[in-house]
Amino acid sequence: MKYCSLKTAYNKLSQQFSFKHLGLLLVVLVMQPLSALAQGATAEASSHSFFQSFDSMIGVLNGWIGSVLFFDLSPFAGFKMPFIVAWLVIGALYCTLRLKFVNIRAFFHAFEVVRGKYDKDEQSIGDVTHFQALSAALSATVGLGNIAGVAIAISIGGPGATFWMVLAGFLGMSAKYAECTLAQMYREVRPDGSVMGGAMEYLTRGLAEKGWSKLGKVLAVLFCVLCIGGSLGGGNAFQVNQSLSSFGESFPWFVDHKWAYGLIMAIAVGVVILGGIRRIAEVAEKIVPLMCVIYVTACLWVIISHAAEIPWAFGQIFSGAFTPEAGYGGFIGVLVIGFQRAAFSNEAGVGSAAIAHSAAKSRYPAREGVVAVLEPFIDTIVICTMTALVIVVSRAYSNPDYESLRAASQGAALTSRAFGEVLSWFPYVLSVSTVLFAYSTMISWSYYGERCFTYLAGEKYTIIYRLGFIFIVFISATVSASNVLDFSDLMLLGMAFPNLIGVYMMMGKIKDATDSYMSMLRKDDFK
Repeated sequence: MKYCSLKTAYNKLSQQFSFKHLGLLLVVLVMQPLSALAQGATAEASSHSFFQSFDSMIGVLNGWIGSVLFFDLSPFAGFKMPFIVAWLVIGALYCTLRLKFVNIRAFFHAFEVVRGKYDKDEQSIGDVTHFQALSAALSATVGLGNIAGVAIAISIGGPGATFWMVLAGFLGMSAKYAECTLAQMYREVRPDGSVMGGAMEYLTRGLAEKGWSKLGKVLAVLFCVLCIGGSLGGGNAFQVNQSLSSFGESFPWFVDHKWAYGLIMAIAVGVVILGGIRRIAEVAEKIVPLMCVIYVTACLWVIISHAAEIPWAFGQIFSGAFTPEAGYGGFIGVLVIGFQRAAFSNEAGVGSAAIAHSAAKSRYPAREGVVAVLEPFIDTIVICTMTALVIVVSRAYSNPDYESLRAASQGAALTSRAFGEVLSWFPYVLSVSTVLFAYSTMISWSYYGERCFTYLAGEKYTIIYRLGFIFIVFISATVSASNVLDFSDLMLLGMAFPNLIGVYMMMGKIKDATDSYMSMLRKDDFK
């Protein structure tokens, strides 16, 4: 009865609220920060360069957006907890429990699907294979969040943040499954054979099935705006900025000529993204395995060379996870840092990977969801843990010589120093690796942002987004790391709000598809 009353009130309100009103509201909301940005730019124009003024604008924008999306729950919870982090934790836990630990049940089957066991069975239209979809999604998640983000998390929260990052990755496997299954259910195949899919599609069409069409459209628009911001922030600016800090450790000329690094990266990215998802997937399936093997091998080298200290390192991680000496507040602080950095790294719950997986050829929606289970496992449980062990056993996170790097959020450079403690020559290899990590992330995130831009503006304006993305690649080399990190968190984590609403409301359909698919898997009865 309460649900019906709420829905009746909603329908009456929605009849009086059109997208013209939404447009006016967005104009009002956007004009406030733009006015502040203009004032900031005017005040600094006489004494700062254009690049410094641009950096200041990002800082002002961060403050405004953060007050809207990241309000603190401490008045209700009794400790500092950003709403969006709590939203992600609860969402991932809910998906895991409601889907009966699908992250465990489907884990080994996921490897069978990715290696092509069912490729001949697939009859669905799509742009890419299961492996290419996984590679494209991994190229977006396996990036500098794994190198720089882990170092930043441990610098702030200590080794204990690693424990919560791994737990977040484990729970995130179920969230990834849920959103990518929905992406396959509600994707749209265009007349030219191209696929439009992702959270914006299942929010629009899925909620329309439940009679909440206008709410679905509003959430889809919000998701697209945040995703475009995330593509320009975490999927672009953060990658350029952090890769430059690592690359500059070995090739200092670029530190004094940041524009040159930005220009080279802009050209390299432009060559690929102008070719669309097929070219992105082709490049990703070659780069991702290579960079993962190089990086994991290097991590193992450092870890094995400190084999005697591994038990101590794990002891630091487990004891630090609950920080008994800091009390309950300290424990929550480490948890928040771990989950926040894990979400930035593997993107589980934010809906980004659903865009890549919607383009895969898959006969059963749940099968592509199964493939997505592997992403948080590879990204967070394997690669982030490797990075964390390197930083802990090398003690780079507490070395006073690196305080300036920690203060400036130069996580990639800090990780480079950690490797350098054991392999004096490896920072050169890591410099190249970070460029590959950043590059692969940027080309995939350009596709995510492009699909959302296309949803809002139409196919014929796609070139505008692509050119804008390339321009941001160039200019991001000059922006401070702390401002870029904050903006990236705001946009990327903010996407989880509309996305998880859709997942919650359509969980029944996800569960039915899961039960049906797992039943066929047990009987080996795929028709």
